[in-house]
Amino acid sequence: MQVLEKLKPLALLLLRLGLGLIFVYHGYPKLFTHMHETVQAFPRMGFPAYFAYIAGIFEFFGGWLLVLGLFTRIAALLLAGEMAIAIVRVHIPQGGLMAVSNYQFPLAMAVGAFALVAVGAGAISLDRAIFKNKA
Repeated sequence: MQVLEKLKPLALLLLRLGLGLIFVYHGYPKLFTHMHETVQAFPRMGFPAYFAYIAGIFEFFGGWLLVLGLFTRIAALLLAGEMAIAIVRVHIPQGGLMAVSNYQFPLAMAVGAFALVAVGAGAISLDRAIFKNKA
């Protein structure tokens, strides 16, 4: 199992890159290309319109922080919280708790982000380079 232990830095890097790029991909349109539609959609989901900006900022900039491995735990906590709120307030009411297909994507994103909250960015990150062993 020692061999597998050596894969941790690479695994955390890949987790950060994967989650980060997906969040950037979903945050970019909220801020830059489909802002008008997003601002209109949020009140229909039971949120104030300005939450569209907050979600876009969290996803776009939080995603980049995950990619870089910078302030990873804070960014991941905000993103996991955002996804948890989306699951509880938007996805589960659309089909109930047993309709996992309604919330499988935000659930996977929330759980992946929460894993980064718990374990940190890993050895291949700006957190480790800047803050040494605190990442």
